[in-house]
Amino acid sequence: MSKKQAAEVLVRLRETIPNPAVELKHSNAFELLIATILSAQCTDERVNQVTPLVFARWPGPGELAEANREEVEEVVRPTGFYRNKAKSIQNCSLHLVENFAGQVPQTMEELVSLPGVGRKTANLILGECFGIPGIIVDTHVGRVARRLHFTDKQEAEEVETDLQKLLPKKDWSSGSSRLLLHGRYVCLAKKPRCGDCCLASLCPSAFAPI
Repeated sequence: MSKKQAAEVLVRLRETIPNPAVELKHSNAFELLIATILSAQCTDERVNQVTPLVFARWPGPGELAEANREEVEEVVRPTGFYRNKAKSIQNCSLHLVENFAGQVPQTMEELVSLPGVGRKTANLILGECFGIPGIIVDTHVGRVARRLHFTDKQEAEEVETDLQKLLPKKDWSSGSSRLLLHGRYVCLAKKPRCGDCCLASLCPSAFAPI
């Protein structure tokens, strides 16, 4: 797909998703960081039920790093894979305390040095909390991008690279957020809602058998 066609995709998504808000509830970068780690293989809705309990008991990285592991596991249990997730969020918090004075860093290199944090999470934090453009690539973004022929890659980092070449940098954060939400609610994995899709007339995959 050409840059001109990609621009039209962004125009249409901007009309249908004017405010591509992050659906994980948070009030600061630390809360979004922890919520995103907990969201792996879990719905945002479920995470949003758990994180208020987490932050009420352990409001910052210092408190969470020093918390009893079994207590943390019990609180995050509803998000699934609770032992690994408890370990990840505590190790991440400890790393923040020991290496960044308890503050969430503002560079890709520093963010991905945190336990449990990859480029997807880092780009989300950079764009949402610090206004630094970054392309979020999750399963939804990857799927929509391939169906639109923005990319033919499967690996998230390769999809990110292709989208960086196709989309204006100023639209990296908002554009990928809109692609994510479009994939979550319209361009579904098994039964895409092509009849309701604002991109159907542009999409090479519209109405094709899945």
